[in-house]
Amino acid sequence: MSKRNQHENDWIPYLLALSRAVYLFPVSVKEVGGTKWGYINERGKVVLLPIYQGAGDFQDNGLAIVQAQNRTGVINEDGYFIVKPKYDAIEPFSEGRAVVIDNQGFKVIDESGKEITSKAYSFIQNFQEGRAAVGEQDKESGRYLYGYLNRRGKEVIPLSYESASPFELGKTVVKLKEGNYALIDLNGKILERYFYPFVDQYGQGLLAFKRTLDGKWGYMDEHGTIKIQPRFSQAGVFTAGRAIVSVEKGDIEYSGVINLDGKFIIKPNYNRIENLGEERFAIGKAVDPSNPCKGYNYAVANSDGRILTGFIYDEVTSYQNGLASAFNRENTFFIDRSGKRVSHLPTVKGSGTLRFDKTVIKGEIDFRQIYFNKNGGVIWRHDPRVELTPPYVVTEHKYKPNKDYLVYFPQVTGIENGESINITLKELAGVKPVPADTQLDSSYVGDFNLPFFQKDLLVVEITGYDYPFCAAHGMPVRRYAHINVKTGRLYELKDLFKPEHNYVNRISNLIKDQIKNNEEYSYVFPDSFKEISTDQPFFITENALNIYFAPYEIAPYAAGFPTFTIPFSQITSLIAEDSHFWSSFH
Repeated sequence: MSKRNQHENDWIPYLLALSRAVYLFPVSVKEVGGTKWGYINERGKVVLLPIYQGAGDFQDNGLAIVQAQNRTGVINEDGYFIVKPKYDAIEPFSEGRAVVIDNQGFKVIDESGKEITSKAYSFIQNFQEGRAAVGEQDKESGRYLYGYLNRRGKEVIPLSYESASPFELGKTVVKLKEGNYALIDLNGKILERYFYPFVDQYGQGLLAFKRTLDGKWGYMDEHGTIKIQPRFSQAGVFTAGRAIVSVEKGDIEYSGVINLDGKFIIKPNYNRIENLGEERFAIGKAVDPSNPCKGYNYAVANSDGRILTGFIYDEVTSYQNGLASAFNRENTFFIDRSGKRVSHLPTVKGSGTLRFDKTVIKGEIDFRQIYFNKNGGVIWRHDPRVELTPPYVVTEHKYKPNKDYLVYFPQVTGIENGESINITLKELAGVKPVPADTQLDSSYVGDFNLPFFQKDLLVVEITGYDYPFCAAHGMPVRRYAHINVKTGRLYELKDLFKPEHNYVNRISNLIKDQIKNNEEYSYVFPDSFKEISTDQPFFITENALNIYFAPYEIAPYAAGFPTFTIPFSQITSLIAEDSHFWSSFH
């Protein structure tokens, strides 16, 4: 095949995608039982009903990754499962292949859903240039060894490296067992060896390297000739003749951009720099110089180092066909390559991204979706209403007093004298006075679900995540409200039981039995659980009482909210079957 024909064939998947008559786009719908996902067409009409737990974009091959039954599968544009939901996760298709993960490990499937790897691995990267880096743990040493698969799922380059990178123009850098590095081709042939403690990814014929373990980074060509002397604390991969590097000034690292000669095009005066593509960079100054983790104010610069805008953006995405998405403290919008807002394209209140997706404009704003047609008209937006049985309706409201504080909270209409319930729901959700223009020390995002509604009982789940800036992780929030929509009464745990029975002792013993006899709860700290409290956090499902604990309370943070399900059949003698609580849903 000639190079020309090979190049033309590269366009075939793209041309096939353009020739499709119907494009589908994922949307989420909040309803009783949780949020469900489906797909709309370019006119905003629902084509595939919202029946999925999660839904990804349709790719150019006409396939989309979805979640159902707490597993992941792949559907076609008719909604038929090409891959039944049986995997823990599926990565997007790349070069006609997708990496899948199950309890055995990482595998590769083709576009028909067939597993083409003969075994599971500890790790597989996405395909690039017909190769995917693959790794597994060596049983003798305990170390991970890496090699490469071809598109048939075969080990075309044996697993013999301590590290492996994606290929670029048929070459990549690997770390050999001897502790040095090598440049190899697509067949694993060693083209060059490098006897340095660190050599980084290959880009435009240059490789970042360190002479010593604690030394600075510089760049050499693929033959090992030093082209830029080591003087950087961090050194990125060269793209389009530019690389982002960092230098230390006192205790603080500052970023800049250099050319292939090592000269600074953008001087290292900035706390953060991101390559936006199309010869544009976002250069960021810390909102709080003493604590850069609190965020940045960005300006747009070109690849010659000219700053095109003020530091007026909170975030800027990569450019695509001359446009990027940006947001400030009020709105999200498109900007052109000069960094100016494009007035004829949509502007949406809130923080997020806008992007062209085939024939529509897709917005992800404040964790909610909105779609526009090519003329900027709204074709679909998130529905804030969830209708229960008449006259009861749950409506979603948004509270965002500060750029780092966002809460979606529920309000229920149709309840007689329901004002106090709605005030309680706002408080549980985290609606409180928050200063507008003050830089907070943490970010907070809150939302809600409606996991259960039966007869007169509505269960509202309040979720949230509080992240202190610069912390290793934040703290999740989880609360439940059990509401009788007919009377407006808010139930507590004690309302479920007969007053004369010691429900604390009985339920505590059942939980102890589960911890002792069920390996699922092996993560619980030894002897950490004594008994539940009288007002222990709980939630009701159709046939069971569920008791849960906060992170760290009886188990590690990674365990989340340890939850114990106790069927009502095990506690029948304790339940006050003539109580308002029980009769509200039975």
